[in-house]
Amino acid sequence: MAGVLRAERVWVETFTGLRVDQFGRLLKAVRERGGEGCGWGRPWRLPLAERVLLVAVYYRTNLTMRQLAPLFGISPATVCRVIQRLGPLLALEPARACADATDRLWIVDGTLAPVRDRKVGASSRNYRFSANVQVIVDAETRLV
Repeated sequence: MAGVLRAERVWVETFTGLRVDQFGRLLKAVRERGGEGCGWGRPWRLPLAERVLLVAVYYRTNLTMRQLAPLFGISPATVCRVIQRLGPLLALEPARACADATDRLWIVDGTLAPVRDRKVGASSRNYRFSANVQVIVDAETRLV
């Protein structure tokens, strides 16, 4: 895995929240789901590992596409295309409902994500429009 990414391990772990072996499994899953290429057009400028890293950083840090573009040496439009193409491939399959859901440990986290569309956002104390984003994760299986 060390030769796959140009970035250091510390940066992968810091910006994605994943260990390198977990990131490797995520990369393998994206590759199996068809993330290598779209089959037509020009090839991607970034290798698959860096594209997966870009999407993981985008979801984890809430940086804008304009902020991510210089970090990866590509244009904001390319960042948008990478996120649109690989974002759905990073999603986990939905978990089946289980009978013992009340006995499980759940992790719940939420944040306010800034939005520009005033139809989906609400004004907060700092007069910025934001949407409340909440995530629940099964602590045992890590399914979202």
